[in-house]
Amino acid sequence: MATPITCQSRRFFQKIHKLNHACNSYVSCSATSGLSNVTKDSSFVSAADLVFTGIQPTGIPHLGNYVGAIKQMVNLQHRYTGSILLSVVDLHALSTPQDPKLLRSSILDLTACLLACGINPKDTILFQQSMVPQHTELAWILFCNCSLPRLQRMAQWKEKQTLVKDPGVGLLTYPILQAADIMLYKSTLVPVGEDQTQHIELTRDLSKAFNIRYGPVFPECSMIAGEVPKIRSLRNPSKKMSKSEQSEKGRIELTDSPDKIADKIKKAVTDFTSELTYDPINRPGVSNLLDIQLALYDDIDLDDILEDSFLRAEDTGQYKVRLSQLVADKLAPIREETIRFQADTGYLMDVLRDGADRASNIAAETLDEVKRNVGLR
Repeated sequence: MATPITCQSRRFFQKIHKLNHACNSYVSCSATSGLSNVTKDSSFVSAADLVFTGIQPTGIPHLGNYVGAIKQMVNLQHRYTGSILLSVVDLHALSTPQDPKLLRSSILDLTACLLACGINPKDTILFQQSMVPQHTELAWILFCNCSLPRLQRMAQWKEKQTLVKDPGVGLLTYPILQAADIMLYKSTLVPVGEDQTQHIELTRDLSKAFNIRYGPVFPECSMIAGEVPKIRSLRNPSKKMSKSEQSEKGRIELTDSPDKIADKIKKAVTDFTSELTYDPINRPGVSNLLDIQLALYDDIDLDDILEDSFLRAEDTGQYKVRLSQLVADKLAPIREETIRFQADTGYLMDVLRDGADRASNIAAETLDEVKRNVGLR
């Protein structure tokens, strides 16, 4: 039985907690042997690296999206002088049925939220995937160099095909489009969640196979895994916070009002123990609440939170009230800025078009090289 982290044992377990996150913060994946070459964090990014990542337009991002991906991109943007590309991957969204009107608004909502979170279009090339046609051109060339069994072995295909009636070909082949997204810019680093490891391995395999068959074009890419704890559903902490969860009570969206945030955290699943302890195995719900505060506030650690709670003599219910205010305070500027950007759709489209123009300059060079190597030029 795992020992919970209490105020008395916090010093020792704080070190273990930090060590666990350090060991999982930067993951370089091998095409042949899975995860390897684990380094400490994304401070290993060099000026020679090109960073690329994509986010599907599912509307307003939730807290898990923010701390797991968006915040990391903002941090990279602040300390990295090389090229960073961030794509609103709308073509990927089409792999499952979409309402056209909702998809259009979701693209703009996501763009507004990314800007509100601190993505600066001057420092990060922010663009809409479908505005750069080279993505699908390269994807077709890669389709012709990837076997069907390889795609059918993908874990996410096995999982998602059971959730959709008559799944389309796009759901099976979208990992190849994802590989094309990365390879098109000769990306070397890809900030993604650990659930994308298999897709990065496929990208590395396709790059290696292309280079052997047609000549060296693509560098080897690695993935930067999240630097923070994975935020889990408020209603079912055994699963990650997700847009696919039926109940919106399980997630905090970045534009939720303070009252909405308070209601969701108040109803978050915990347990019958009143003391505040960190024990992800036996107390996943309470531990998830602690992880939320840890992920949002960089200037505190687990030891600080537990000690503060101990001095306040607060129970889990009282901590929920305080956490609600902390989350609302942190998200308030993002909420206000998102609403401001949403009111100016013309500006949002200008940002996406300008980013697409800049991305196209890189993409065109790569695709021309690819076409020459495969004999299309």
